[in-house]
Amino acid sequence: MGASPAPRVLGLVTIRPYTTADASRLHAAVEESIATVGRWLPWCHPGYQLADAQAWIADAPGLWNVGLDYRFGIFDSESHELLGGVGINRIVREHAMGNLGYWVRRSAIGKGVAPLAATLAARFGLTDGSLERLEIVIPLGNTASQRVAEKLGAHFEG
Repeated sequence: MGASPAPRVLGLVTIRPYTTADASRLHAAVEESIATVGRWLPWCHPGYQLADAQAWIADAPGLWNVGLDYRFGIFDSESHELLGGVGINRIVREHAMGNLGYWVRRSAIGKGVAPLAATLAARFGLTDGSLERLEIVIPLGNTASQRVAEKLGAHFEG
């Protein structure tokens, strides 16, 4: 809870909280990924507007400060290109648990981005976020996301 952390780096991936300057890059990444990400995440649809990206980013600090939602952009550590998003939401403080979620833009799929970013976010949640358990909810048939969860050491529960 409290102030946003410094960027976290693992290999060629950096995660950090979004800033208002990221809105147009987030919008472009979502637009590029409607056919891939949109299949699994309902917010990623053809009607997604720049205002949606701006609102997502604007809401983040308030939710962060009360420990309800930690949103990170995923960036290439060298080019600083926005590669996707990762975060922890649906936090239940009385059970010290939250939901770890991730998505990667179409052009970055298959490059190992999601496991690296999810590792960084999980480390944050289990240390700075004071959580003891992270869940990853994956729709049936989303084998790519399931593989990411397996690489993180997650265990299938049903």
